[in-house]
Amino acid sequence: MSPRDRLTDALYGLGWAAVKKLPEPVAARLGRTVADIAWKRRGTGVLRLESNLARVVPDASPERLAELSKAGMRSYMRYWMESFRLPSWTAGRVRENVVIHDIHRLTDGLAAGRGVILALPHLANWDLAGVWVTRTLNTPFTTVAERLRPESLYDRFVAYRESLGMEVLPHAGGSAFGTLARRLRAGGLVCLVADRDLSASGVEVTYFGETARMPAGPALLAQQTGALLLPVTLWYGDAPVMHGRVHPPVEVPGTGTRAEKTSSMTQALADAYATGIAEHPEDWHMLQRLWLADLEPRTDGGESRAPGVGPGAREGRT
Repeated sequence: MSPRDRLTDALYGLGWAAVKKLPEPVAARLGRTVADIAWKRRGTGVLRLESNLARVVPDASPERLAELSKAGMRSYMRYWMESFRLPSWTAGRVRENVVIHDIHRLTDGLAAGRGVILALPHLANWDLAGVWVTRTLNTPFTTVAERLRPESLYDRFVAYRESLGMEVLPHAGGSAFGTLARRLRAGGLVCLVADRDLSASGVEVTYFGETARMPAGPALLAQQTGALLLPVTLWYGDAPVMHGRVHPPVEVPGTGTRAEKTSSMTQALADAYATGIAEHPEDWHMLQRLWLADLEPRTDGGESRAPGVGPGAREGRT
């Protein structure tokens, strides 16, 4: 393990070990302080966040974009402060601090035994939403996480999420799709963070007026298993409450090729995500390149995958 990898692992380990022991007001202040310091430094992640927000709020002045990015960094650090402390949250606290609107769309689908796919963008805290599902609905679910470097950090994330009641599959290796399909055919629940995919297999969508790529997995799983595909958006209310909304299902088109159906369904997911992001841009934690226009050209004429900034393990795509 390289010195940088050891440092990364040690910092995350410190977060899980120390932050969860802090009194709640102290942890909240610490998160805001770290966020404000990062925002003032104007690093790559902050500049990318502002660039992304400029697409979401195209008429925003530079001052407004700066306000949004500062609020966005505070929201981002709130995610981390909450996540470090989540294992100690009681079921009662989760119920008090999470409000999910139109939850009947999920519960009706599960009651029908059809299998349900929840597809989310990088809004607010999807780990907290997952804990709400496992502890309030008493429903386990399966998700996917991309492998992180160092491997020990990936192991920390897997252990953390499994402690919250989630089954976590590694994205690498190609077996995740088959396992997800089996869970859905058995009437289970699958949750995927699915709003960014820069690989060649990503589906091109129009997102805030420009072209981006999103994972094909949610649409393909719905087609192959008959599972209900539900977009979900999240946002932070007044601390400590987080809200969520289960959007109407994305139906499989009656006609067209598999590729055409996948494109149409993925665009419908993108449209639902855009609705939530436009309403709560300060809670969108996209500190990475997203639109194809922002990708750096490779020397071989293709498009490069931009280096990630932020928690890669939040991206549950397949």
